[in-house]
Amino acid sequence: MLSVLTINVQAAAPARAQRLLTWLLARDDDVIILTETSNGPGTRHLLTELGAASLTVTHQLSPDGDRGCAIATRVPSQPALHLTAGISLPGRAPAVTLDTDPGVSVLGLYVPSSDRAPTKVAKKRAFLTTVRNTLAKMRAADRNHLVVGGDYNVISRDHQPRYPGFLAFEYEFLNTLSDLGLADIHQSLHPGVQAHSWIGRSGNGYRFDYLHTGPGLLPHLTAAAYLHQPRLDGLTDHAAHSVDIDVPATVRRGAVLAMPTH
Repeated sequence: MLSVLTINVQAAAPARAQRLLTWLLARDDDVIILTETSNGPGTRHLLTELGAASLTVTHQLSPDGDRGCAIATRVPSQPALHLTAGISLPGRAPAVTLDTDPGVSVLGLYVPSSDRAPTKVAKKRAFLTTVRNTLAKMRAADRNHLVVGGDYNVISRDHQPRYPGFLAFEYEFLNTLSDLGLADIHQSLHPGVQAHSWIGRSGNGYRFDYLHTGPGLLPHLTAAAYLHQPRLDGLTDHAAHSVDIDVPATVRRGAVLAMPTH
């Protein structure tokens, strides 16, 4: 069984990063996608300690201090730079290939947020466009056993409650993934159930965090859930999202730091 978790760490400072680390290590997931990482000491502590706990960490620092994404795995994995070469902000889109049978690749995404300032809209649009183009150029055989996950910072057009404030290209991103054969895992296992992974100050719920997979893994999905305890405990402001895939993983190995974290 292959267990995958995505969680937004909200650029945690060291004290909160330690609490997140304790929670993550208690769960024993095979793949952990960490979104909203930073170049600061909290992220450095979290990734270093995950490596010390025999996880392989793939992470790229952003030269301009931008927020990013990291992947930590308990099964042998290698960075898959060929999957992300065309993406505009590579620090927000790590990818790895797992030593599983069949072979599974994982693409993590931390999509930029946008408050409608023109520069932020342009940054988000460029990132989503290059992610779409990269996935479209990928061989169908490679997408077949691909897992994509993270904080997409978008919602669907039929989201409940409905929020009209998103731009057309933001609404379209989820449709793009579907058109490329990548299925929304939660919706596949819980059709018609509206999940929320981030709750605004007014109490409105948004579904920003997702996990998608290709058709080759779709029949092997066994479970999917949004875990709100980290949010309720103040570890982060997002719920975590977990899935289980009935794919045999190889024996876990010692820590290998796949890309420099500092």
